Amino acid sequence: MKYLYTLSAAVLLFAFPVFAQEHRGAPAHAPSGGGHAANPEHGVGGGRIPAHGPAPVRTPARPAAPANDQRRTFNDQQGHPQAPHVHAENDKWVGHDTGRNDPHYHLDHPWEHGHFTGPIGAGHVWRLGGGGPARFGFGGFFFSVAPYDYDYCNDWLWDSDDIVIYDDPDHVGWYLAYNVRLGTYIHVQYLGM
Repeated sequence: MKYLYTLSAAVLLFAFPVFAQEHRGAPAHAPSGGGHAANPEHGVGGGRIPAHGPAPVRTPARPAAPANDQRRTFNDQQGHPQAPHVHAENDKWVGHDTGRNDPHYHLDHPWEHGHFTGPIGAGHVWRLGGGGPARFGFGGFFFSVAPYDYDYCNDWLWDSDDIVIYDDPDHVGWYLAYNVRLGTYIHVQYLGM
């Protein structure tokens, strides 16, 4: 009997680190439509993950913005963030409306470092592993935030927030990084491994 207790204790002792490991790329939250409610205070974030990225913009191209253009804000409802965000109740991507010719997201060399080869979309949540807007990483992959979006990610926790990567259907060379905690998103460029 003593042998059985010793064996059970040893198995539990060695199994505990396996359960404590972080599973990068594995769903940490249910995709939208599955059991996670949005933050009841303002209908943005709170663990809700959009089922899909934004649809391509179908409106005519906007003219180039002047060099001294005012920074846009996106608080379309009371309590919503100033940053681009996704409405939890209907997966509406607020702020993704400028179309292909937005000069803020023009790249002279799109995909300069290749395409992101990790899984993307609602079923793949990544934990940020450190850095900041100029260069951050997770799962051995590295990205940078579009300079125009720097002010929209001031409240991101670069060493612990969960994010989901989506394709950007309008801006060549960019992905969208959605912050699960905040419900906000930014344009990011893949830098490689």
